[in-house]
Amino acid sequence: MRVSKALATELVATAHELADVARTATLTYFRARDLVAETKEASRFDPVTAADRLSEERMRQVLARRRPDDGILGEEFGALEGSSGLTWVLDPIDGTRGYLSGTPTWGVLISVRGAVGPLFGIIDQPYIGERFEGGLGRALVRGPMGEAPLAVRGPRALSQSILFSTFPEVGTAEEGAAFRRVASRAKLVRYGTDCYAYALIAAGQIDLVIEAGLQAYDVQAPIAVIEAAGGIVTDWQGRPVYEGGQVLAAASREVHAEAMALLNG
Repeated sequence: MRVSKALATELVATAHELADVARTATLTYFRARDLVAETKEASRFDPVTAADRLSEERMRQVLARRRPDDGILGEEFGALEGSSGLTWVLDPIDGTRGYLSGTPTWGVLISVRGAVGPLFGIIDQPYIGERFEGGLGRALVRGPMGEAPLAVRGPRALSQSILFSTFPEVGTAEEGAAFRRVASRAKLVRYGTDCYAYALIAAGQIDLVIEAGLQAYDVQAPIAVIEAAGGIVTDWQGRPVYEGGQVLAAASREVHAEAMALLNG
């Protein structure tokens, strides 16, 4: 989708306003001792809190004022059809388990997509005060250490790479076994950082994130940020992964290819 300079400026400004209001909403409840979590599923603990809902509500209010013709896909309040050809994809708290635990590695995910994939995305960590953005000619991070361009690490072998995933189980038993084939070859494996791991790829700190069972709102902002920084995000077969599922994010095509070969046996 071709985006004019004026529209690009408006989309970036809107995304940052969304991140600002979500930051305020999520910090209202973060580390509150009386915060209550409900579960969305009976079979496993899939938490949602007042903070998740307030964050998305505040972002939807901004969009109703600034971009009323755009569509919305949000984790907590579902889809709203638009007429402009643009859709905002919102995850008001990515990593609610981490949020409940008081760790500062959850985040707010915001992206705007056209007919195919994301045009621009933000990964925001409100407590640390770091904001990663990518797309529409931008690739940068702002935070306590100032502003810096985003750029992935240079190519390296899997044996010299750092691999992240949110859960050690990584989906089904079969998916977990595939992940362990890659993990056994990596230099270092770490778990539990949710969307912050994708930001670390874009910032040039790590090489790979491998996950399964994701939704569109989990991946579209990371795709925009990582691709703007020079990385690659696909499914485990190398196909587009805009709607979620099995995700393989990498700093280079070389380590992506090596990991993909192991994932597929």
